[in-house]
Amino acid sequence: MKWSEISIHTTQEAVEPISNILHEAGASGVVIEDPEELSKERTSVFGEIYQLDPNDYPEEGVLIKAYLPVTSFLGETVDEIKDAVNNLMTYDIDLGHNHVSISEVNEEEWATAWKKYYKPVKISEKITITPTWEDYQPVSSDEVIIELDPGMAFGTGTHPTTVMCLQAIEKYLKPGDEVIDVGTGSGVLSIAAAHLGANQVQAFDLDDVAVSSANINVKLNKAAEKITVKQNNLLNGVEGPADLIVGNLLADIILRFVPDAARVLKPDGLFITSGIIQGKKNEVKEELKQNGFTIVEVLEMEDWVAIIARNLSHPKEV
Repeated sequence: MKWSEISIHTTQEAVEPISNILHEAGASGVVIEDPEELSKERTSVFGEIYQLDPNDYPEEGVLIKAYLPVTSFLGETVDEIKDAVNNLMTYDIDLGHNHVSISEVNEEEWATAWKKYYKPVKISEKITITPTWEDYQPVSSDEVIIELDPGMAFGTGTHPTTVMCLQAIEKYLKPGDEVIDVGTGSGVLSIAAAHLGANQVQAFDLDDVAVSSANINVKLNKAAEKITVKQNNLLNGVEGPADLIVGNLLADIILRFVPDAARVLKPDGLFITSGIIQGKKNEVKEELKQNGFTIVEVLEMEDWVAIIARNLSHPKEV
């Protein structure tokens, strides 16, 4: 089978929404080439990626690559991708060069393209994400190892927004918590919550491809007894109650379900939100406060923000 590589030259800010667009267009995964990974200084070992080759990265900006089968509808699919990417400007997302190129690759090249980009990554004190083919050995007895296959949809779990969510889950989740993961994607946040001691996790996503991907990853990580993955639009029809809700989504989507999060959370429950660009931080914080939340902590990584808020909208039971 012949495959086409679609490459989009853009910005770090646009990586997550463009990746989602590519998945929705039928890509089975994405490759992200960000030169900042080669030179940025880290305050800790968290997020460190090993064995990177500078020749694989652009001089500036970010390249997002995806692979689509060559069919008679490929031209229409590429046009739809371009339109969807251009539409991101309505959300004040900087697209940078926004240059799209197409090249043909054979199946052997496509099948091995992922592996040189995807290595074990230490995300936090306890969590390490590793590809399924790596023979990674834990360095401590309490290390949480999450295996993901980058051939699956929705990325590798190492984007800054995901890293901040995982770090917040590790910090704030209590053993026995009931957890809801809104917009689960790969299911990585749900898997982490389950392995860190959650009682039950409900994982929701509107995209049926995400639901399928998350289910496979949940089984791969032996977490199916604790995690239920369902297709659902945000928190519509969800009753809860939950001790913790996590949502790694664009700010405009988060703003749409803050009232539902307040309704579904238990008193003093926590809402972990990420996927927020700097320019939307204050808007999200104000919406949370207006719905009875108090801000517990704000995390920042590169141009991204995560907000942890406590639900005070219900009176405590005496």
